[in-house]
Amino acid sequence: MTVANQQCVETQDMLILVDDSDHEIGFCPKDECHQGTGQLHRAFSVFLFNENGQLLLQQRSEKKHLWPGYWSNSCCSHPRQGERIEDAAYRRVREELGAGCELEFLYKFQYQAQFNDTGAENELCSVFTGRLTGEVAVNPDEIADFRYVFSTTLTDELATNGSQFTPWIKLEWDRLREDFADKVFID
Repeated sequence: MTVANQQCVETQDMLILVDDSDHEIGFCPKDECHQGTGQLHRAFSVFLFNENGQLLLQQRSEKKHLWPGYWSNSCCSHPRQGERIEDAAYRRVREELGAGCELEFLYKFQYQAQFNDTGAENELCSVFTGRLTGEVAVNPDEIADFRYVFSTTLTDELATNGSQFTPWIKLEWDRLREDFADKVFID
């Protein structure tokens, strides 16, 4: 059971519940938040490009509860209780990819996606883009594999093999290409 504004010692396991306008309405343990059709919570996605204009894609670890082994954007996660979304994005890029970067906020959107009968994402997601500085050193608990692709390659792969990708990257990539082409390194 979730109680609005409930506090917890293990804040890293508590997700921030929000309403449709992104106002905090409480906190919920991560596992509970993703059960059933999910509870609306704050999240972020990051799209990182290298100096050649290629996007870093990650294959989610098989240890992930939702969409294990699927390909996704460079980094995605949730802010902790009391953490600004931008700070959380920088933190997770370091924790998952061992990399530095500058990030730029692009937009926010809401989506719900069901993963079989295992659970769901129900997120108000902030989307960032950035340029990688240096090499990555992936965290194997988070990432099974990674690769760099040009934007046209990703667009083609999403059209022909979309079932191998997380639902959020499909939604985000379409919007990035349509509304933010000048912010991503489209080849």
